[in-house]
Amino acid sequence: MNAAGTSSGTAGPAGGGRSARSMTGLLPGDRKRANGGTPLAIELSGLHKSFGSVEAVKGVDLNVASGEIVAFLGPNGAGKTSTIDVILGLSQPSAGEVSVYGMQPRQAISRGLVSAVLQTGGLLKDLTVAETARYTASLFAHSQPVDEVLKRAGIADIGDRMVGKCSGGEKQRLRFAMALLSDPELLILDEPTTGMDVEGRRSFWAAIRQDAELGRTVLFATHYLEEADEYADRIILLRHGQIVADGTAAQVKALAAGRTVRATLAGADESALRGIPGVDSVEMRGDTVLVHSKDSDAVARYLLTSTSARDLEITTRGLEDAFLALTSDDTDANGSHTGASR
Repeated sequence: MNAAGTSSGTAGPAGGGRSARSMTGLLPGDRKRANGGTPLAIELSGLHKSFGSVEAVKGVDLNVASGEIVAFLGPNGAGKTSTIDVILGLSQPSAGEVSVYGMQPRQAISRGLVSAVLQTGGLLKDLTVAETARYTASLFAHSQPVDEVLKRAGIADIGDRMVGKCSGGEKQRLRFAMALLSDPELLILDEPTTGMDVEGRRSFWAAIRQDAELGRTVLFATHYLEEADEYADRIILLRHGQIVADGTAAQVKALAAGRTVRATLAGADESALRGIPGVDSVEMRGDTVLVHSKDSDAVARYLLTSTSARDLEITTRGLEDAFLALTSDDTDANGSHTGASR
């Protein structure tokens, strides 16, 4: 099994979990430390990754502290996968430095410090869920009890089910259970809740949050922006191989200039609303109008003094608005988007 676990969807050959760290894992002199002596889970410095003439990653600098839950977002081709592959030791950087707990990625993986749940990880359909977990556990010198990880992943009740009979969401939960077997310090997730229903996604993230509170670090890529908004401590946006925003959900949202003014207004004059200074766009939904503007005060003043509008609400833009504003190809990536950078 390679570092990404093409047979199981998890990273980490035999190396030992936290119980063996005193002998084989992190030692006091092994790693750099951030403020207060907390180890840096991931450190990227001037990271570049090229494929021929195509530069997929362009000078990424990134520090992730232990215990953080970090969402790694960006449109297709932004450089997310290339960056994650370098962190997992699946590819070498073209330039720059990368360390995981102060070590080379492959060294950290060999010590059981890193697991990955990859969306394309293969599973053997002719094994049961429990057999798959037991087989994976046998690859580690030290592993967590299989029954325990199946319970934490929410699939203890389907241990006897054949993998080929599992739904997409159940297979993702199995990959998650397999990733937990080595009790890793760093968990990297690629679209972890694909195929799960709403309740499944909620319980999955509750388990992730519980792990993070115990010190586990989580880096995840997802297309479900609401998951990043609700569950991540920190959001990183990539565009064309560069970080364009790095901060809390609130900080990243604030980078999308303007607010939305919502009001009930029968027979609204759309052209008049569009003519208000600072207005970016206007949406008409029956008697409801939504005005997106850089100057929400001007819009509110107009609606309250020049129309019969009622039920006025002013809200900041959401993460989706920020995502589109900061990563679209018609956006000028001149560094002005890093106002939430860390």
